[in-house]
Amino acid sequence: MAKRSAPSASGDPMPLARTLIEHAYTRLREDIVTGQLVPGEKLRVAHLKTRYGVSAGTLREAITRLASDALVLTEGQRGFRVAPIAIEDLEDVANLRVQIETEALRQSIRAGGARWRERMEQAYAAISAEEPIAPERRRQWEELNLRFHEALLSGHDSPWTLRVLRLLSRHTERYRSFAMALPGGVRNVHAEHAEIFECAMAGQDARAALALEAHIRATPDLLIKALRAGRISLPGSTVALGGEVFLNAATGPADVCAVLA
Repeated sequence: MAKRSAPSASGDPMPLARTLIEHAYTRLREDIVTGQLVPGEKLRVAHLKTRYGVSAGTLREAITRLASDALVLTEGQRGFRVAPIAIEDLEDVANLRVQIETEALRQSIRAGGARWRERMEQAYAAISAEEPIAPERRRQWEELNLRFHEALLSGHDSPWTLRVLRLLSRHTERYRSFAMALPGGVRNVHAEHAEIFECAMAGQDARAALALEAHIRATPDLLIKALRAGRISLPGSTVALGGEVFLNAATGPADVCAVLA
């Protein structure tokens, strides 16, 4: 059971409980995104509280937060389940990212000043130093990739845009984790980042937006074409939930290949 701490100077009686919930939320989210908790899997609180070292109440709070992120499904009185993955969902996420992110980029380029250019240069230099991507440093690369995409948009002052895109980014990362084992596809992700960066720094908002759209769509397009052609399947088997067939990944990515966006 999570321990209560003494009231803080701000009057908050449960800073430790909040920290435990945040820790459990972060670990659960990582395990869902990377496929350690597989799509469709039942989240059994009695089992998982031991795995994550927290109380049942803390774990339920963390799972409820993941449900608001659409990474977990609630099943009424039956508990919780990892949200399934499906081709249609992947397409929808990609389309929404394109609509929001490319327009935000164009506005960011038009409004961005010296601070924006400095953030761009720092973010681009940081992610360039991590390429090509090493499997053991994928987590660091993902963080730098998110920072690069957020730096692109930082000239456009819209906190809600960033909130929405962070949510979509979690789902994109989830599909990317399953796309990493896609055989035969070769992409030069650094070249894609370089084109977006150079167009943005040159003030070419239309070209930068087109480059960003191609970058966002590359992984979904490769994965969807391969799945529909029957050339590959995601790890695991298909499962039926609610009358629809979803792709169920039973394991995480076996390797890192150049299919990342």
